[in-house]
Amino acid sequence: MGTAERSKAPEDGGTVRSEELNSLQAPDRDIRSRGRDGKSAAGDAESAWAQEQPFYQPLWVEEPARRRRLPDPVRTAAVRAVILIAVTLIQAMVAFLCTLAGSWLAFPMVISSVVSTVVATWGAVDVWVTRQVWYQRNGVVSVPSSTARSLRRERRTARREERAAERERERIRRRGGTGQLSHP
Repeated sequence: MGTAERSKAPEDGGTVRSEELNSLQAPDRDIRSRGRDGKSAAGDAESAWAQEQPFYQPLWVEEPARRRRLPDPVRTAAVRAVILIAVTLIQAMVAFLCTLAGSWLAFPMVISSVVSTVVATWGAVDVWVTRQVWYQRNGVVSVPSSTARSLRRERRTARREERAAERERERIRRRGGTGQLSHP
């Protein structure tokens, strides 16, 4: 589906269509545009000028992302893995070309490519582990072994105790400080 079809297609989740987004954006003062009726937005005085000038559209329309952003630790691990994999592929290509050329550098490059492959595999596994740990800690995965449930329970208990202490302080303040052993 192209951009034109996507802007006409019904969208889910209450996102804004491209036409609505264009009407919400502030107009650019340097670019002449036409209203919904096809006439110049500048008015009748400049309609002759608008007919002489071509109609300009913005180069692109920003649409909201359809997926949520990755958590920061997972994104960091993913970027690290992509860099490691890219370096590994470059090393493998250089090793292959050195082997074809019969260069003395072929053997060290093959060894470094093997080591780099192990490190790149570790980087890919690190993304998976980091993602699982983040989900486990932040309660995205609802399983009985999730540590997020106990953390939420502890936070709820702490908030409840804090509210009870605040109510007690407010009650003492309303009574004029009676019941306190010492006054501030």
